[in-house]
Parts: sequence; C-alpha cells; structure tokens
Amino acid sequence: MTYTPPTTEQLFVLDHIARVDAMASHDKFAAATPDMVEAIVTGIGDFAAEVYAPLNRVGDVQNPKWDNGKVTMPPGFKEAYRQFVEAGWGSLDGPGEYGGQDLPFTLAAVVIEALGSANMGFTLCPILTAGAIHALMAYGTEEQRQTWLPKLVNGEWNGTMNLTEPAAGSDVGALRSTAEKVTEGEHAGLYRIKGQKIFITFGEHDLTDNIVHLVLARTPGAPEGTRGISLFLVPKYRLDPAGNPTISNGVHCASIEHKLGIHGSPTAVMVYGDSEDCLGEIVGDEMGGMRAMFVMMNNARLMVGCQGVQIAERATQQAQRYAAERVQSSLAGSPDRTPVTIDQHPDVRRMLWRMRAQTEAARALTYYAAAQIDFGKLDDEAAAMRAEVLIPLVKAHATDIGCEVASLGVQVHGGMGFIEETGAAQHYRDARIAPIYEGTNGIQAADLVGRKLGMAGGDLVRGLIDDIAHGAADFPELQQLVDACRAVTDWMVNANTGDRLAGSYPYLTMLSTATCGWLMALQHKAAKTALDEGNGDAAFLEAKVASTRFYLQQIVPAATGLAPSALAGDAALAPLPALG
Repeated sequence: MTYTPPTTEQLFVLDHIARVDAMASHDKFAAATPDMVEAIVTGIGDFAAEVYAPLNRVGDVQNPKWDNGKVTMPPGFKEAYRQFVEAGWGSLDGPGEYGGQDLPFTLAAVVIEALGSANMGFTLCPILTAGAIHALMAYGTEEQRQTWLPKLVNGEWNGTMNLTEPAAGSDVGALRSTAEKVTEGEHAGLYRIKGQKIFITFGEHDLTDNIVHLVLARTPGAPEGTRGISLFLVPKYRLDPAGNPTISNGVHCASIEHKLGIHGSPTAVMVYGDSEDCLGEIVGDEMGGMRAMFVMMNNARLMVGCQGVQIAERATQQAQRYAAERVQSSLAGSPDRTPVTIDQHPDVRRMLWRMRAQTEAARALTYYAAAQIDFGKLDDEAAAMRAEVLIPLVKAHATDIGCEVASLGVQVHGGMGFIEETGAAQHYRDARIAPIYEGTNGIQAADLVGRKLGMAGGDLVRGLIDDIAHGAADFPELQQLVDACRAVTDWMVNANTGDRLAGSYPYLTMLSTATCGWLMALQHKAAKTALDEGNGDAAFLEAKVASTRFYLQQIVPAATGLAPSALAGDAALAPLPALG
C-alpha cells in the first residue's frame, strides 16, 4: 500500500487549469509565488507519504474506540495530527487576521487531496473544520470570530457540521432539535440546545481539547420546514475567563457507528442537553440557519468531490504497481509463450488507462472549481457564479469516478483484490460513502436541474457549455458531446419538474464529462506544446498526452450516449410493482 505523491501532476494542473499564477498577480494572493506553490505541493506530499499513509491500514483494522461517551483514536493518530497542526497545514487558506496564511483555497484543496490519498478516513477531520471556518467568516460576529477562529484555523480545535437526525436525513427541514433563548442570568443571550444528531463526522475524539459543533435547531414558534431553522455554535466545552475549554457543556457522544469503510473516522451519535444544560451561540439571524449552513455545505461538497480524486489516485497507484509485478500468461498472439506481467495484456492496460484518465479528469475538475472560488474572492463575479454551477458536478461526478476507479482497482488485482490484506478492498469500501454524504449524488443532480439551471434562465450553464465548445474545436468526440449537452439543456429549461428530475442524473454525467473533456483537452494541448518545445519531464508529458487522448476518445463518447436517458422524461420511469 505504498503511496507516492503525484507532485508533478498536481503542479501541472495548478499551472494549466487552476491558473495559480493569475491568482498571484493580485495582492490578496501575492504570496502564492511559483516557489511557494512548489514548496507547498512538495512538502505536503512528503508529509502525507511519511506521516499519514502508514496509518491508513492501522485506522482500517484498529478502529476508534468508544467508551462511556469518550472516543480514543487508533494508535499513532494523535501524534500525526499534532504534527499536522504544528506544521501549519490546516491554516493555509485561513484568514490572516485569525492566524491563517491567506493563501488560495485551491492550495488548501491540494493539501487535503494529498492527505486524503494517504489516509482518507483520517483526513475527514480538517475537512469539516474548514467548513466551520467559512461559515463563521460569512455569518459570525466579530466576537465569535475572535473567540473561536484562531484555534479552528490552526487546527488546535476541530469543527463539525450537525444536520442529520434519526427522522430527518436528507429532509433537513424535518429536524426536531430545539434552541430556547436564555433571557436572564449570566447566560442571557445564549440558547439552550436539546436534541440528537447522527452521522456526525469526528463528533467525538481525543485529537483536540475542544470540538466546535455547528448545530441546526429550531427556536420556539419557528415555522416548520427549512425556513424555521437556525444555526448555533455549540462547543464540547465552554471557555473559562482565561479562554480555556474547561466547562462541561452538556454535549455527549452516545455511540459511534460501525461502517462499511472510512474506519479511521469516528462517526458519532451526538446528544445535546440531555443531562445538563447545553448552551450555544446563534450564528447569523434566527431562522437564517440554512443560509449559513450552505456556506459550510458548499465547502464540504467540493472537499467530498476531492475525496473521489483521493481514493482514485491511491487505487490507481496500487493497481499499476500490482500489474507491473504480477506475472500471468503469455501475451495473446505472441509466438513467445513466456508469461508476462499483466500490465502487458490489452484489457488490463485498458483498465489502468481508464483509471488514470478518470483520476486526472476528476482532479482537473476539482482544481478548476476551487480556482473559480478563489477568483470569486478577487471580485470576479463570473468566476463566483461558475463555481456555483460546478459544485454539484464536482461532488457527484468526482465521487462516482472514485467508486469506479476503486472498483477497477479490485478487478486489476483479480482474486487478490477481494482479499483484505492487499488493500484494494479498503479503497473500494472507503470510496463508497462519498456519493452519499454531504447531499447524495441524486440531490446534486436535482440541484443542477433545479436551482443551478434556473439561475439566469439557464444562461450560467449555457455559458459553461459555450466555453467547452470553444475548447473542443480540435476534438470531434468532445464537440459531439457539447452539441448533445446543449440540446438537453434547452429541453431541460422548458421541461416540467418531474421530467427534469427524471433525466437529472444522466444530464449531470454528460455535463460533468464534457467539462472534464474540456479540461483534459487543455492539458493535452499544453503537454504537446511542452514536448515540442523540449520543456519539462518528457516521460510525464508523453503519459499526459496518452491519458488525455484516452479520455477524449474513449470516455467522452460514452457520455454522449446518455442523451436519450436525459430526455426520456418522467413517463419513462413507471411505478415499481409491489413486492410480495
């Protein structure tokens, strides 16, 4: 289960897709010089390989342990997290006034990718912390920021997101947790929180001395549904006058889940205000909780898309190494009957190239979306709106790719892939959660054809398609997919809700593949130019030309074939017959 950081690939995508150099031309990101970017990408790769990767299997087989409300992490995790904090990796894109380094979010995404490729379950901890930071920056008061952000930014404390309840999963508006304002005494202005939340990632652990929970709850008299929900900051421990987390706050971990994968991440059932007062601070306005939470949610959705890249990268590396060592059968059609390594057999090469091309496409899509968020921070409104359209594509398509590539990794290993000791099965198990949490991929498709396609009468999506078309001129397969996307988009804009939703998933896959195809075409041209000019690592560039060609010629055409499914409408989905 060796992990090698894909540093050259990451730097290439940062240069040609994310355009970090253009970010650095602005004062806000002036520190992101080429030397700084290279140092960050190289440094986090080394850290991930040396510190996080050796713990990946440890966390899978020696799960976090729950005992009377306390969770103990697997051996080595606490020390590794301490090194992560001390090295400042979590503060990369944090606001400078609260201890952050004010670097682009895109670079923070690279950090998370490297750590997650090395150890996906462990890396869930800083992902949710970053979301909490974004929510407090957007909706917190200055006092809240001064109090909570410095230690969230440097990672001494972690943040969580508390939405889901036993009777309110994707239907967040059905939640029943309550928040009653304290009107008298020393806690006047705070809220008493009561309720239960489930599936809380890193809701309890022993890595930090405090955990900052962001909790959705309903105030007395608030309307039903999402309109009546407010957001509250609820620490595991309240702070004493010296600012230290010493006061118990009625936050209790009732249990942790036994899961298919990501065993190194404790997924907690959290109970608030059961045996003692649990006090929280409101974040933003009463009944403005969903607006505030979506700041955190959008960040998390992009980071979950990044998890698709993480697991795909790790599975691809492992499969390629195995295929280069496993000797089996002679090459079909060859007069030499000597057995060869399986990476010489055509179907295994097909799988390996598909794994590599899909991984590179998912990475390009993720970096591109992160970069649009950064350009949005530089007052580029078009980039900010482009990011809105891209979020559901990244979350859904990149995680679908993670599952596909991990499954292919098992297939390349053959029977040994089904044996836990090889590690291929762990990648497959770990990958499977990513299309589910932070809004299932079906919800992402619904968001695309509902809210995102409805923005500007469909012109935001059409603008993306126009940009893809501009880059597709030399690639007929991509141009065909562009034409199909344009036709389906026009139909979707005028279709009723049921028909749009029925075709939403194939449409999302088409649009995502077209976007990835465009980004791969850009890389294809850049790699060929560099080869022609004799610049860069020739072996890497030749492999890049091959992987992008494979994507454009073999993956893109299959997405064009999804158009009939996208256009079939709700009538094509007959009611299912009753069982029994």
